[in-house]
Amino acid sequence: MMHFGLLIIRVVIGVLFIGHGAQKLFGLFGGYGPKGTGSWMESVGIRPGVAMAVFAGLMELAGGIMLTAGLLTPVAAALIAATMVGAIVKVHGPNGLWATANGYEYPLVIIASVAALAFTGAGAYSLDAVFHLFW
Repeated sequence: MMHFGLLIIRVVIGVLFIGHGAQKLFGLFGGYGPKGTGSWMESVGIRPGVAMAVFAGLMELAGGIMLTAGLLTPVAAALIAATMVGAIVKVHGPNGLWATANGYEYPLVIIASVAALAFTGAGAYSLDAVFHLFW
């Protein structure tokens, strides 16, 4: 049962981050693509905006794919956590903890979740298990 629980956590977070990356990279799912996301990033002081939008999108997309598959799970977790740390530092941190005030509550939950997966392992239903990687 534990392995099924790890699968659920990986797939939900992983698929959502595939979507986040696709928003930034391709403008899918209501996203603004590299140009629009880059303009917004510039407005919050992240420069160069388009390059950073592509970089963040690639980290989210790759991290999401890897996490969903349970492949190199600690690396996938690091990619996702890094984007969430960036979101906290540049956007949500000054607003306090709670999401109701655009705070860092949600990114912190994501960081804690992927860190737990990195330390626990992806579980039996993962490519890490198939290839005998990590634990």
